[in-house]
Amino acid sequence: MVPRDPACCDDSRGPRDVHPHEGGRGGHRVSGIVDAVGVSKWYGEVLGLNAFTASFGRGITGLVGPNGAGKSTLFKLLIGQLHADQGGVRLLGENPWNNVPLMRRLGYCPEHNQMYGWLTGQQFVETLLRLDGMASADARKAATDALKVVGLSEAAHRLTRTYSRGMRQRTKLAQALAHKPEVLILDEPLSGADPMARVKILRTISEFAEAGGHVLMSTHVLYEIERITNNIVLIHNGKAIASGDIHAIRALIDTHPHAVRLDTPRPRQLAQALARLDHVVSFEFPSAEELLVRTRKPDAFYRELPGIVADTKLEVRGIESPDDSLDAVFRYLVG
Repeated sequence: MVPRDPACCDDSRGPRDVHPHEGGRGGHRVSGIVDAVGVSKWYGEVLGLNAFTASFGRGITGLVGPNGAGKSTLFKLLIGQLHADQGGVRLLGENPWNNVPLMRRLGYCPEHNQMYGWLTGQQFVETLLRLDGMASADARKAATDALKVVGLSEAAHRLTRTYSRGMRQRTKLAQALAHKPEVLILDEPLSGADPMARVKILRTISEFAEAGGHVLMSTHVLYEIERITNNIVLIHNGKAIASGDIHAIRALIDTHPHAVRLDTPRPRQLAQALARLDHVVSFEFPSAEELLVRTRKPDAFYRELPGIVADTKLEVRGIESPDDSLDAVFRYLVG
């Protein structure tokens, strides 16, 4: 389902020779689940996408870039909410603009966390299915099944305004899955989610792909996507600058300490527990309920964090990765 969202400059510097993206308008042919060729989109004088060319194949592909890189703009083109000013996009071989039948083959999670707070999780998913034309009894069953898949059966009848950020992310994933789409487009589905919610979301996405579905997922944290796919496209300033296997590109980022911001009511106690990890470089305490961790092995950090939280019973309400580390790598790739 595609819920409604309530809410040109030429860079002559080419990418570094690490899976460089060779797309462009010079006859480059792409063929995938999603194809974009020479796509540009302006917001007044601001360029959201700049001659973006990429192909996203079967299975799971990560679209990785800092905030403002153009990820959400590309997704809104793919779900038919925007129209390209130049170039074109194809989803499952079709133009998404004004294409209602195609939208019914698609599940979409928007980046924003706004919901109708007076509805329960069950009612929220069920209402979106009914708006899409599903019969009442069928919508009720589909919503129940989807909430079970994302691990929210026990909270299904609570008002969404009482949900944590991680629960909201899982509810959005449930509404995207409920009508059994062929393709999922997920805009920062892990943003702000707690460690346990992240594990459940990633597992659900993996199971969808293993069953034959296709996923395009955006993130500004490269190490999140590495757990479920090797295929990524890097986007920066509206351009695709590299694509291919994640491991070669990750090697660049490992030269830069990676920052992780944790939302926790006991930051100093959590820092003490994390200090035993030999790859942790430093801690900062930006506020009374924030912990900023710098690590040289972010993949290991994200893998080990849920176990430490479970063992110590210290609450972590959310995780964010500042763009500093990723920006450093993009500056290296393009400059």
